[in-house]
Amino acid sequence: MTLSAFNLVATAPTSGEAEAIDKIVLGRGIRMERIVSFGQASPDGFWCDQDMAEWVMVLSGRARLSIAGEETDRVLGPGDALFLPAHCRHRVAWTDPSSPTIWLALFVDTDLNPVAAGAMIVDDDAKS
Repeated sequence: MTLSAFNLVATAPTSGEAEAIDKIVLGRGIRMERIVSFGQASPDGFWCDQDMAEWVMVLSGRARLSIAGEETDRVLGPGDALFLPAHCRHRVAWTDPSSPTIWLALFVDTDLNPVAAGAMIVDDDAKS
């Protein structure tokens, strides 16, 4: 087996008419992708409603995600991550058009029972 290492940011495209999606890891019930956005957003009225859970992290750039039922968009920048359970309706409201937004997205089949854990769990009541 040959092991290879690469930098997800340094090897990303720097411009494009469409998002660039590269599969990073594939396995039974999981898929990891690097997504590079160049100012793209979901079409008006479109909502993602996926059968798989998704954990997403912004490596560079900035984005805003809308989540059905939430009044305020989630603003994500470098290092910000979000766990979206299966069928959590969401959409990309905006990505920075002035520089690429590089995402790392992990999709997990619901048969594997994915849940947010550890640092992904924030008790909003504890902040008050």
